[in-house]
Amino acid sequence: MHLGTECGDHYFDDEGGRFTRDTLCGFRLTQAAGLGEALVVAVLLQASPLPLAFPCSHRRHEAFCGSRAEGRLRAGRLRLYTAKRSLSVSLRSSANLVAPLGCLVSRQKHTLPDLPYDYGALEPHINAEIMQLHHSKHHATYVNNLNVAEEKYKEALAKGDVTAQVSLQPALKFNGGGHINHTIFWTNLSPNGGGEPKGELMEAIKRDFGSFANFKEKLTAVSVGVQGSGWGWLGYNKEQGRLQIAACANQDPLQGTTGLIPLLGIDVWEHAYYLQYKNVRPDYLKAIWNVINWENISSRYASCKK
Repeated sequence: MHLGTECGDHYFDDEGGRFTRDTLCGFRLTQAAGLGEALVVAVLLQASPLPLAFPCSHRRHEAFCGSRAEGRLRAGRLRLYTAKRSLSVSLRSSANLVAPLGCLVSRQKHTLPDLPYDYGALEPHINAEIMQLHHSKHHATYVNNLNVAEEKYKEALAKGDVTAQVSLQPALKFNGGGHINHTIFWTNLSPNGGGEPKGELMEAIKRDFGSFANFKEKLTAVSVGVQGSGWGWLGYNKEQGRLQIAACANQDPLQGTTGLIPLLGIDVWEHAYYLQYKNVRPDYLKAIWNVINWENISSRYASCKK
């Protein structure tokens, strides 16, 4: 189904269907969500009242509005069309998919999460000034810019402006990734961290890397080797059922770009360490192992295996 000509307060598609502006918005949002065409029709019916006619065309606008009997006939055709297209979509799955559609239209804005500890709690390994700037300035900027980008994207979806949607992708990726990455990062650290993991996570590390020492050396090397800005990650490959180390440039989110489920992320942007360690990234990486929160990482590992 393709939405085409605009006529007054209505739109006409190439199959002759007429839609109100509100319905058009619902249709486009549903298309963007990747829902099936049958469900698109169902959403159209629920989003706003359709004129009782189908099909018609822009050229036949007067005939469209003229006859009640013809309108009832076309309404019947619309119901038949909807029924045929909806046979493969269960009522339950339709309800589950239609409900989240409203989230695209009216959603809560992203907010900066509170740290689970004070800014100075990770000293002497990461000082309070770094933590305050990193959290209240850098992370906050990602959150604010993500909200702006999403608002513009919502407007572009409503207008059907594909060019604008495409142009906003880099901002969504960068700021969305920055928000995702840092939200994980804060919980990966703890003033009571350091040492080695226990239980299932430790066994998995030994299985996939030979020993904890080998794992630590490999993740450190990958993180040191990030060119410019980025992240070193320990992730879980769900398809292969094993742990995997990876590096991501800039603020690229691990799962969104590699498919790995993030367990431990190490921020190697200079804003994460420069005020204390200057340009000596290896010293920062040596220190950060003293505040790694293995309890949080173990919990993430247990969750992603379910």
